Amino acid sequence: MSLKVGIISLGCAKNLVDTEVMLGILQQRGLKITPNPADAEILIVNTCAFIESAKEESITTILNLAEYKTNGNCRALIVAGCLGQRYRQELLDEMPEIDAIVGTKSWDRIIEAIQEVLQGNRVILIGDKEVIYDSKTPRILTTPNYTAYVKIAEGCDHRCAFCAIPLIRGKQISRPIEDIKAEVERLAESGVKEINLIAQDSTNYGRDLYGKVKLCDLLRELVKVEKIHWIRILYSYPQSFTDELIELIASEPKICNYVDLPLQHAADSVLKRMHRPDTRLQIETLLNKLRAKIPGVSIRSTFIVGFPGETDEEFETLKKFLQDQRLDKVGIFVYSAEEDTPAAKLPDQVPEEIAQERYHELMSIQSLISQEVNESLRDKEFEVLIEGRDAEVEEVVAGRSYREAPEVDGQIYIENDHKSMAGDIVRVKILDGFVYDLAAEKI
Repeated sequence: MSLKVGIISLGCAKNLVDTEVMLGILQQRGLKITPNPADAEILIVNTCAFIESAKEESITTILNLAEYKTNGNCRALIVAGCLGQRYRQELLDEMPEIDAIVGTKSWDRIIEAIQEVLQGNRVILIGDKEVIYDSKTPRILTTPNYTAYVKIAEGCDHRCAFCAIPLIRGKQISRPIEDIKAEVERLAESGVKEINLIAQDSTNYGRDLYGKVKLCDLLRELVKVEKIHWIRILYSYPQSFTDELIELIASEPKICNYVDLPLQHAADSVLKRMHRPDTRLQIETLLNKLRAKIPGVSIRSTFIVGFPGETDEEFETLKKFLQDQRLDKVGIFVYSAEEDTPAAKLPDQVPEEIAQERYHELMSIQSLISQEVNESLRDKEFEVLIEGRDAEVEEVVAGRSYREAPEVDGQIYIENDHKSMAGDIVRVKILDGFVYDLAAEKI
């Protein structure tokens, strides 16, 4: 096949890796990848269905791409990913624009989907077992060539009351350590300097494969890959964050002193309704330990407001927790009732206007905290991975230190730097801090 294919990826970095793997398969089979949807004969959208707003974005994107059947060269529109996995029959029944559905466990059948629709068939390809790519699977990076996401496990064994991911992605399946290392070695040879390890719960890596958690063993192998400069661990659960992992992060220079802990709430009563195993005391004990043991640790978390039954008192507990803990980076989400999840059936659903008020109140509080945290970094020195030159000011470049994860965190803007290029690593001194970003000068 010499068709032109365009693909749009929505949602999280885990979904992005699936997109990159599909791109690799398409290219390997001779299809041409185009960034211009108007030129594409086959259009694929890799969808997200995590919360209501993500579903709406997916539906809007599908409808927008369907316009190219009339105004472009599109002969087939394929829906892949989480939305298709969860609502496959409804989508095919209610949206005639869609020609094929490819589920989260069937990305390896993307060529089959294209062949079917070109023969005039509307198909649903949904796998019945968990699947994850390996180091031999073709993959085309869509991230800049100096950074990459590496999915170390698929699926999730947790059953948080609000989350539909286990219903969509299935149980956890981990990749073997040797296979992950082989992929990282190949990425390093291609010029990648920063590896971002991702899974639904990275700290639970290996339990299904080896009978016990093996994240530390994996990390000890990955730090041996010479050309890798940073290894960042994303999506960690507090109850799986062991002392061994803390010591390894603190002692190994290649592992970023960056901890991503989606805590979700701070009131014990809400955490219990969420089916989270942590208590506020356990969370605070872990945060204190992280700060005591890991020099300059940057801690990121996410929280949900408006969870069913959340009282004013429970919200005040969360608010005080944020004010006391002064986390470096925080994301706030308004609760979204996902069908077939236990939380959707709970009584006392919080009115949307109250949830929105709580969202804005927490965001306002955290904005002040984030600015104060960033201002406290003045005169400190950091290594920065350059990501590009400012679009408006030629002599300013932007990058990230170990404290900032790609896409979700802010950037460091370096003044009077005429030479640095994307992918370079430079040393800077912080001049000033703002809510999300920092200003610095090159040393």
